[in-house]
Amino acid sequence: MKSPLLTLPGAVPAEGVDEGVAAHYGDLFREQRALADGTGFVDLSHRGVVTVSGPERLAWLHLLLTQHVSDLPPHRATEALILSANGHIEHALYLVDDGETVWAHVEPGTQEALIAYLESMKFFYRVEVADRTADIAVVHLPAGSIAEVPEGTAVRETPYGRDLFLPRGDLESYAEKAGPAAGILAHEALRVERHRPRLGFETDHRTIPHELGWIGTAVHLQKGCYRGQETVARVQNLGKPPRRLVFLHLDGSEVHLPVAGTEIRVADDGSDGRKIGFVTTSVRHYELGPVALALVKRNVPVDARLLAGDTAAAQETVVEP
Repeated sequence: MKSPLLTLPGAVPAEGVDEGVAAHYGDLFREQRALADGTGFVDLSHRGVVTVSGPERLAWLHLLLTQHVSDLPPHRATEALILSANGHIEHALYLVDDGETVWAHVEPGTQEALIAYLESMKFFYRVEVADRTADIAVVHLPAGSIAEVPEGTAVRETPYGRDLFLPRGDLESYAEKAGPAAGILAHEALRVERHRPRLGFETDHRTIPHELGWIGTAVHLQKGCYRGQETVARVQNLGKPPRRLVFLHLDGSEVHLPVAGTEIRVADDGSDGRKIGFVTTSVRHYELGPVALALVKRNVPVDARLLAGDTAAAQETVVEP
């Protein structure tokens, strides 16, 4: 779904999964600074939007999600996962309940599979699941923003800012009032700085929540049964996820960033240079320079110097080994 904001001056279209919105509007670092200072907005209208309504919506979702939502107060933002039977991450939902409806935004293109799963689990519950992607656009306002929120808009407010669920037809008029636009690359740079994982970027077909630090923010360890809970409980009790998320400070003298999937090896350890992990997301940050998130084997020493391809990298612990 192509955003009308791609017609704004300087807009350069994003590629890959973020296709449909702007990668940037001509000045990547200026856009990052603006967001960090609490000004501007990010067009996230390519993301999927799913709603769940009905009197039993929270009780029903509580049975399916990793998060405790049965008593979720209105307007309190949370996030949750849906796992496979083996505990691997299949969906990530960023949601809020407005008192009548649960609003969630998800990764672009994942809403159809998510809705198919939810529909298969309705049984006799009084709930209605709807794909609202065609008529609702997500807009992100950074923390500290004083931009006006239209009356009646569903809002997810978090420490990182507010996600607005706007009528898609209002997107252009709202952009005129919300301040300078920042592209998805600026949004991603701040996400990486905050060590925040993203489905499809930090995850693969075998990722479990403990590896990414999603325990606590998206997984509630004291709630009842849900699909994949056995894996979560086992890893929580044993304390040994097979991999762990790390933050990398990359050698700034390199012209090119290591792309997602670039192999990571331990530098100068006398080994055979075997792969111990891979880059998941790499960005250029306005203050930190080139940085990345990566998944490495759990037993890699936290002080080991690494190589991301041919690029030297110093690691910062995100998930403790």
